[in-house]
Amino acid sequence: QVQLAESGGGLVQVGDSLRLSCTAAERTFTRGNMAWFRQAPGKEREFVASIPRNADATYYADSVRGRFTISRDNAKNAVFLQMNSLEPEDTAVYLCAASRTIYYDAQHASRDQTYYYWGQGTQVTVSS
Repeated sequence: QVQLAESGGGLVQVGDSLRLSCTAAERTFTRGNMAWFRQAPGKEREFVASIPRNADATYYADSVRGRFTISRDNAKNAVFLQMNSLEPEDTAVYLCAASRTIYYDAQHASRDQTYYYWGQGTQVTVSS
């Protein structure tokens, strides 16, 4: 049973933008932080961005800060990732994740062990 479902990936050119969406099957999966991680071929999964349930804080990896924006719509059980000024290094499978507890510190927000629910990912490819 798919609990988190990502969409919006695709093939784009350097400098283009994409907006990823992730929808949770039910509200249970959105009561904590929601986050985006990514995994490129041959590399470990890495943190991209996180947002607590009340959307009163955001956390970003240094590599995407200023280019990516995370947001959420609790009424739709959804989290979004607006990605601007895309670079070839952004090429990866992007995964949505949800925690069962709210975290307001970057250390917990950026750890993949924090997140209990995971989507299957959507591919983003940035061509030069």
